[in-house]
Amino acid sequence: MKEAFLRHITQNQGIIHKVTRIYCDNEDDRKDLFQEILIQLWKSYDKFREQSKFSTWMYRVSINTAITNFKKDSKYKKKSELGKDLYLLEDETYDYEKEAHLNLLHEAINELTGIEKSIILLYLEDKPYEEISEITGISQNYVRVKMNRIKKKLEFYVKSRG
Repeated sequence: MKEAFLRHITQNQGIIHKVTRIYCDNEDDRKDLFQEILIQLWKSYDKFREQSKFSTWMYRVSINTAITNFKKDSKYKKKSELGKDLYLLEDETYDYEKEAHLNLLHEAINELTGIEKSIILLYLEDKPYEEISEITGISQNYVRVKMNRIKKKLEFYVKSRG
């Protein structure tokens, strides 16, 4: 089970990086949230029943963990039975500086609520509304309504800063 988990995570760790980038402003907070998401994924891995794609399940757990941390705004650390293997998963080659040109967009996204951040993240990942609905647990129609509102908020923010 441990080997399958590590293989899945290694193949899909970009999801965690994207979620942490949306929810955290600095690298230390991103690293902390990255570890917390890994812990939550491991703790709930035995509940993954392959009724959806692994990436969909991983997004859901990652986003829920990020929203929980976002709401309570504290650093929660817990030891994991994965031990040192957990800390080896972070991709040293992931280049946050490469995304520097997206700072204005990230600033605008930072002004959104927790669920709005989740929706825009998934939208920017070209996820269909059906999958966004499945990951966030809200209806497709409400996802569409929220997406329209989010686009207007982001447009207003960018215009007011530009």
